[in-house]
Amino acid sequence: MEMAPGRIATWTAWAVIVFLQLPVLVVVLAAFSTTSYLTIPPQGWTLAWFAKVLSDPAWLGAIRMSLFLAFGATAIALALGTAAAYAIARRMVPGADALTALVMAPLVMPSVVIGVALLQFYALTGLRGSIFGLLMAHVVITVPYIVRAALTSLAGLDGALEEAARVLGATGPEAFRLVTLPLIRPGLVAGALFAFITSLDNVPVTIFLISARQTTLPVLIFSSVEMGVDPSVAAISTLLIIATGGILLLAERRFGFHRFI
Repeated sequence: MEMAPGRIATWTAWAVIVFLQLPVLVVVLAAFSTTSYLTIPPQGWTLAWFAKVLSDPAWLGAIRMSLFLAFGATAIALALGTAAAYAIARRMVPGADALTALVMAPLVMPSVVIGVALLQFYALTGLRGSIFGLLMAHVVITVPYIVRAALTSLAGLDGALEEAARVLGATGPEAFRLVTLPLIRPGLVAGALFAFITSLDNVPVTIFLISARQTTLPVLIFSSVEMGVDPSVAAISTLLIIATGGILLLAERRFGFHRFI
C-alpha cells in the first residue's frame, strides 16, 4: 500500500525531531548515574549529582552571574528594542531599512567575530573585564530578538487605533502605553524570552570578555567539559533543559508566542 505524501512528510518530521532530541535524552539519563563518569545507560539511579551542583559555590556563583546578565540584558534590550522597532515601523527615522539591517547584524555575524571585536574595543576603552562591559555585550546580541518580534507585532497592528486615541485626547506616550503596548505585548514577551535564553546560553562572546574572577554558567560548563566530563555537568545541563522548557511551555500557553517569531 502506497503511503500518502502528507503522511511521509509527517513521519519524516517526527523522525528528525526524535533524532535531534536523542542527545538531550542521553544528557538527562547520564545525570542520574551513580558512577563518577558519564555512562549510558546509567549504572544505578541517584540525585547526588544535583545536590553536588546546588551546593557547590562555584556553580552557584556562575548561576547568579548568568541570571544577572540574562535579566539585565533582557530588560535593557526590551526597552531599546521596543523603541527602535516602533521608530522603524512608523518610519520616524530616515533610512529605516538600513537601520533595521544594522540592528539585525548580530544575528548573521559569527559570535566569535562579535566577541573579538568587542574585546579589542573594550581594551581601548578600559571596559575589558568589567561587569558593565559584559552586560552591554549581552545587550548587543539580544536586541535583535526584541526588534524582530516587535516589528512582527507592529506590522499587524492598525495604526488608526493609535491615531484614534490621540484624537480622543491622549498624548503620544499615552496612546502608545494604553493602546499600542498592550496589543504588541505577546510579541514582546516572545522576543524577551528568546533574548533571555540567548544571553543565558552564550559562550562565544562571553568567554572573550569575562575576567578571571568571574564566570557564567555556560562558560563554566565549557571549562568543565575541557577538563573531563562527570555527571555534575549532565546534572546542571538537565536543570537548564527543564527550566528552559518549562518557561517556553508556560509562555506558549499564556501568549502563543510562536506567532511572533
